Amino acid sequence: MRIIRVALDLPLHGLFDYRLPEGETLRPDDLGLRVRVPFGGGTKIGVIAGMPETSELSDEQLRLPEAILRDLPPLPPEWFRLCEFCAEYYHAPLGEVMLSTLPVAFRRAGPSKPKTAARKRKTAPRVLPDASPSPGVPPELTCEQQRVLTEIESVGPGFYAWLLYGVTGSGKTEVYLRLIERALEEKKQALLLTPEINLTPQLELRVKERFPGTVFVCLHSELTEAARARNWSAAMSGEARVVLGTRLAVFSPLPELGLIIVDEEHDASFKQQDGIRYSARDLAVFRARERDIPIVLGSATPSLESWANATDARASGRYTLLSLRERAVEKARLPAVRRIDTRKEKTRDGLSGILLQAIEKRLQSGEQSLIFLNRRGYAPVLACVYCGWISHCERCSANLVLHLADRRLRCHHCGSEHSVPKACPVCGNQDVQPFGRGTQRIESTLAEHFPEARILRIDRDSARSRKQWEAHVERIYAGEADILVGTQMLAKGHDFPKLTLVGVLGADAALFSSDWRAPERLFAQLMQVAGRAGRASLPGEVLIQTQFPDNALYEAFVRQDYPMFAGVLLEERRQAGFPPYAYQAVLRADAPAMADALAFLSTARECAYAAGGVENIALYDPVPLRLARRANMERAQLLAESPSRRSLQNFLRAWRAAIETIKTPRRFHWHLEVDPLEF
Repeated sequence: MRIIRVALDLPLHGLFDYRLPEGETLRPDDLGLRVRVPFGGGTKIGVIAGMPETSELSDEQLRLPEAILRDLPPLPPEWFRLCEFCAEYYHAPLGEVMLSTLPVAFRRAGPSKPKTAARKRKTAPRVLPDASPSPGVPPELTCEQQRVLTEIESVGPGFYAWLLYGVTGSGKTEVYLRLIERALEEKKQALLLTPEINLTPQLELRVKERFPGTVFVCLHSELTEAARARNWSAAMSGEARVVLGTRLAVFSPLPELGLIIVDEEHDASFKQQDGIRYSARDLAVFRARERDIPIVLGSATPSLESWANATDARASGRYTLLSLRERAVEKARLPAVRRIDTRKEKTRDGLSGILLQAIEKRLQSGEQSLIFLNRRGYAPVLACVYCGWISHCERCSANLVLHLADRRLRCHHCGSEHSVPKACPVCGNQDVQPFGRGTQRIESTLAEHFPEARILRIDRDSARSRKQWEAHVERIYAGEADILVGTQMLAKGHDFPKLTLVGVLGADAALFSSDWRAPERLFAQLMQVAGRAGRASLPGEVLIQTQFPDNALYEAFVRQDYPMFAGVLLEERRQAGFPPYAYQAVLRADAPAMADALAFLSTARECAYAAGGVENIALYDPVPLRLARRANMERAQLLAESPSRRSLQNFLRAWRAAIETIKTPRRFHWHLEVDPLEF
């Protein structure tokens, strides 16, 4: 009797045994084939993960698979190792990890062969003043770019982790393209990861222009099911030589992979925030090490974890730091940064006179301005000035945001929405007022100040799809917008030659956040958005409105000195015992009542001590989350911390098994997250 051990997409740790029917044979290299099997009262697609000689189940208990699927070759051993590591490190069921990495078309119980009909491809927006002068012809390298490439090439084959720190506009993408070119010459595949779909069009066009005739595919969530299946198959077969994708693309099977590049490696979008909470950047480093190939992590503001790996002597040279400190375009310089002290310089409708004058100057010279406010909507809250009523979300511990354009109140956490009341629902007062400012309100204010200007707002309300986003970008490149109003969607990865002014509003809110990662995020955000100004030959300027101009973060931002700021933050982290000098995991619980969530976490804490292995572990008290209620579920968490990654992992394995024995009420959810980014 032959047995197959199958991984299924279930929230259960463990694999499932089936027996092969008479006459069916499998070879050892068939490991990794997909299989359709009966499960419960239905049918599921799984992956053959083992062929044991015996099973704990009796012959009568073992069911027969319905079909061994051979429309794809077996999934490769390297893919298995990556999935197994992900499941082990992030304490997720192996079946969930394996099946979630496959395109939907390949995990359906019905026919799964992707359609082969050609689709009309979208045209990506026009690229960077520093784009290739003609298709296939690279621009001349700067001295810094040449030095970086020479250092990378001098190492030779094998695993090496490079941290490429390059100021905005320094030509990191050109370095990526040269490295991809070398990989292609060596008959290798290259994987280029980017944090957001909005950044893929420009990268896609750059790669296609540089390597005409090379098979190149994208993998991201906005592809159709058929397109994703086709592209994934092309990567697995080796037909696709360059793969560009967002975080899930890190799992793409690539038989001849020779290079991995992670652009904007600091970006939180590389961390999956639901389901299997993995870090694509960290998995990419693991994959490069296992594959024995180089990996390049690039950013203008590297994560402190990566910066410590490259600069801290205790990291033992895990990463090698490479720097690009000058802009690549001739005559392009980093923008001048000025602080506007709003304690002295009063604002009118959120905009200071200095900023308005700077915008007027750009309008007269035919240049573009960007007003950055990372808060969409018209106003954060609607309130009654008479009785104090505010537009509070009934399902979340958050306020409903006023979206005046379509007269709706929306919760940005659970998605619930209501029409704007004509009067206060408590006292009937008709004088309900918006408080605070979002991008819609700033757009309206700018239209009043500059009625002749062409104002374009770009946020998740105005650019809900990639098609809308690309249309906006085309308008900017075509010079059809004078003033841009945007959120972080516009903060990174875009080269607009005529954009010379950036005005920053509302940044002070992050200075005194209870989240200890907030300063790192704010500085990165400021550096990224500042980098949009003056990327061509025109000089750039950044004006930041603040009530705290002397704050150390703004002092570092004015100098645009990330290394200095990172050094200060790392020393603070070391003294406080925070990552990267400690390792964390958090157990979160969602329940209809907060008492149930906290009781579960308290029981889990007791289970931890009963299970043992807590000598090198700090277990904190259960506490509600900052957003304590979301979508009518109360949320709480328990933090586990250790100075040793190995100690934490050993503890989590035993703890997770103990947690799974705790009985929970209906509508109760819990999950364990390793290396959390948000608290």
